[in-house]
Amino acid sequence: MFDTWLKNYNKFSNEIMYLYVMKIPAVHQVYSGGRMVTYEHLREVVFGKSEDEHYPLWKSVIGGMMAGVIGQFLANPTDLVKVQMQMEGKRKLEGKPLRFRGVHHAFAKILAEGGIRGLWAGWVPNIQRAALVNMGDLTTYDTVKHYLVLNTPLEDNIMTHGLSSLCSGLVASILGTPADVIKSRIMNQPRDKQGRGLLYKSSTDCLIQAVQGEGFMSLYKGFLPSWLRMVKLGLLPLFFFSFFVLKLLLIYKHFPFSLLV
Repeated sequence: MFDTWLKNYNKFSNEIMYLYVMKIPAVHQVYSGGRMVTYEHLREVVFGKSEDEHYPLWKSVIGGMMAGVIGQFLANPTDLVKVQMQMEGKRKLEGKPLRFRGVHHAFAKILAEGGIRGLWAGWVPNIQRAALVNMGDLTTYDTVKHYLVLNTPLEDNIMTHGLSSLCSGLVASILGTPADVIKSRIMNQPRDKQGRGLLYKSSTDCLIQAVQGEGFMSLYKGFLPSWLRMVKLGLLPLFFFSFFVLKLLLIYKHFPFSLLV
């Protein structure tokens, strides 16, 4: 895995740096922002916590899935461009012509070929993946953090957030990697002028073809880097978001906004 990464990095260092500095942050700004705001709203306003300030597991599962669906649907256009541009390195290694000159060209080409609808190509498997990932990610994070704070000497600090993120990333990767593989294949398949895929009819058809042709474990290609990525990407937003909310609650406790009205 690391040999392949180094080989690609040496050949395409400029493209890789551009993708990581410009494109991937844009995806996660939309996706993480949408899912975190939605999850917090569902947890605090729609579902509410129990009397002991505990968030029941079933509410966390439903809230996590709904937050993932909404966040990923909003981020589908940027995610589509990210997935297709990540394939450009493989095409270059295979000697195939590149499809895009950059991010703006990718957006323009997708719009020209498929219209607005084209930007949401693969949105069904995308939100399916997001629902599974966030069911594992946000639910496990909340549950593990609550358990550690109540049943261990650990307090609500960076160690607790780190352990919670490690567990949530593992569960999210187990649930989400198969859907991630299916999503990437559907998004990268060639399409006709009407935007219909030429290789797979649906996410179910893609799943069946993958298992029949390559075996069940083909659905877990890239599991380890996926887990490491989710731990990294999950730790920072959840850590800062949790402490940001905590600070706001402390400010509100000491300086009620009602005094300003």
